[in-house]
Amino acid sequence: MVVVPAHHPSLITAHLLLSMSACRPILKVPPMHHPTTPEANIPAERRPGHWVLAELGKKVLRPGGKELTETLIAALPLRGADVVEFAPGMGMTAGLLLAQQPATYTGVDRDETAVKTVTAAAAGAIPVTVKQASADATGLAAESADVVIGEAMLTMNNDKQKQAIMQEAFRVLRPGGRYAIHELSMVPDSVDDSVKTQLTKSLAQAIRVNARPLTHAEWKHLAESVGFHVVGEYSKPMALLEPRRMIADEGLRGMATIAKNLLTKPALRRRVLTMRSTFRTHRDHLGAIGLVLEKPATT
Repeated sequence: MVVVPAHHPSLITAHLLLSMSACRPILKVPPMHHPTTPEANIPAERRPGHWVLAELGKKVLRPGGKELTETLIAALPLRGADVVEFAPGMGMTAGLLLAQQPATYTGVDRDETAVKTVTAAAAGAIPVTVKQASADATGLAAESADVVIGEAMLTMNNDKQKQAIMQEAFRVLRPGGRYAIHELSMVPDSVDDSVKTQLTKSLAQAIRVNARPLTHAEWKHLAESVGFHVVGEYSKPMALLEPRRMIADEGLRGMATIAKNLLTKPALRRRVLTMRSTFRTHRDHLGAIGLVLEKPATT
């Protein structure tokens, strides 16, 4: 984890940029190159929040940050394993997985641009396949994987779809295989239904995706209803757009890229400010959860 002193100029700059109103940029900055995102042609005000952030140059798009992803990876038996990743997106987690020297890596993403991006990024010494398909119908052979991982994607589906994706992970895993998820959560488990409704509505308005986070108890119950055993549970604050988390996730160079893009792209900056305001408004009831689930050795 990167530790940045409170007075570090990059942290101060990040805080100032993320606190800016939708005014004109205070200085001129040359346009920065950024990867083409799948929905870059959609007007900024209607673009899904995760692609807004990706267009700005943000690589870590997980609610618990890179640290929670690394915690999950450390809990998985990856070396020499056949690994499947659901919705690899821009390929950040794929790189971390490949560094653990699995036998094979298979990515499954329904977006064509993401498939091309991860295919290019993941090319290396081991067999890599990235296919365009839905996570609830991957087309992969039954009991063909030792590890399945999916991050920040179940939240974007309704309860029926969440269950279908988990069932697909269960089907694809060999007995004794492990499935790791990293998702947005609501806290505490006793949160009132009216708060859940308002939070879900606010998230949809801010990120332009019908995000449906669950409480920790609800996530575990869903996994167990499919047949998994919970063997690891982790949590982190939801601090996706807070300066300290961004520095830790993106590094100083990555934060500089994001900062320059924020200055030169006022429409995207307005979206980021709206998302961060929503996250802060609901900070007492938003968190990140990581679960490591195991398919029983005998089913």
